[in-house]
Amino acid sequence: MRLLIMGPPGAGKGTQAVSISKTFNIPHISTGDIFRENMKKETPLGLEAKAFYDQGLYVPDEVTNRIVEDRLTWDDAKNGFLLDGYPRTIDQVNFLDQILAKNSQKIEKVLEITIDIPVVVERLLKRSQEQGRIDDTKEVITKRLDVYASSTAPLLAEYQKRGILQKVDGMGSVSEVEEKIKSALAS
Repeated sequence: MRLLIMGPPGAGKGTQAVSISKTFNIPHISTGDIFRENMKKETPLGLEAKAFYDQGLYVPDEVTNRIVEDRLTWDDAKNGFLLDGYPRTIDQVNFLDQILAKNSQKIEKVLEITIDIPVVVERLLKRSQEQGRIDDTKEVITKRLDVYASSTAPLLAEYQKRGILQKVDGMGSVSEVEEKIKSALAS
């Protein structure tokens, strides 16, 4: 199964992706995790990404596309994957379509986790304290939410037009949201 999981930062995508990954035995591929690992190791990619992260901006398409294209060639992704944090622009949607078309593949479902914005801000500030994530300050969170809302709307519309978008209410406990996702994937 080839899936995308979308939703604002702090909606619980990463938490839910772990469960989905185990259920379908597919890798959870998070561009954010890839970037954070590179930032931690201070690799050239990490330093390039950090300059954007610190401003609450997305890493440019050309950098992100290279990472995703490479990651999808790994053996564990041959029979499916769950992408988290990608695509984020229509150009990335088109690039992903091209990568998959080379192997006669396509995205089968897109899960959009919806959640109230005040809850997201609260979650991200809490996560920042618990995990020491420097990219989760109130100013950066606000900027990321604005960027997400403006840039993701066209993607959601595209996937809705294709008939593969499944909205999932992200309010509730982790297990409640997990059950909602299982229902959405079964439909």
